[in-house]
Amino acid sequence: MIKILIAEDEQAIADLLAMNLERSGYACTCVADGLSAIEALERETFDLALLDVMMPGADGYDVLHYIRPMNIPAIFITAKDSVADRVRGLHEGADDYITKPFEIVEMLARVESVLRRYNKAAQHFSLDGVEVDIPSRTVTKNGVPVSLTMKEFDLLVLFLQNKNIALFRETLYRRVWGGDYTGEGRTVDLHVQRLRKKLEWEEHISAVYKVGYRLN
Repeated sequence: MIKILIAEDEQAIADLLAMNLERSGYACTCVADGLSAIEALERETFDLALLDVMMPGADGYDVLHYIRPMNIPAIFITAKDSVADRVRGLHEGADDYITKPFEIVEMLARVESVLRRYNKAAQHFSLDGVEVDIPSRTVTKNGVPVSLTMKEFDLLVLFLQNKNIALFRETLYRRVWGGDYTGEGRTVDLHVQRLRKKLEWEEHISAVYKVGYRLN
């Protein structure tokens, strides 16, 4: 399981990050200051660090400099949102820079993107008898192969990467089809219907009123 260190001194934000990351299948360790983050890094091995910039003891830049030799990717999540702050963060070695407030779906997408660049993103998913292998693009249910189209497979992976999170139709369309969702047509709905039927997941993939769909 991929392990993520969250260094954030605002408890509510740390809890929000941990809850949504754990729902997506990651293991999280939360600390409230930079020195505690460094101590955690000395005790455990992590695949990714999410760092606030302004923390007591040692700030996010101190922690970033500490982990650089470890080849651990890092993402800043901070209220410091000026262009100069973002440029400095990236120049100092952060792999991404997210400003508060942030959208959960975007945060998860950025985490997945950074992990993928480091070849640490989850490549296999398992849920209720369904096994999904991303490199081979194969799906089985209870050991029996399930034939999915390319878009159905991409849609399934997106749901699995964002389990228990309601995804807007606009998000699904943009991430799977690569364009802007106009609200016209039923492309997303039809693909979700076919995916439900093929996997027998009528109860797993639920419609969310005025939003889109969620994998439960």
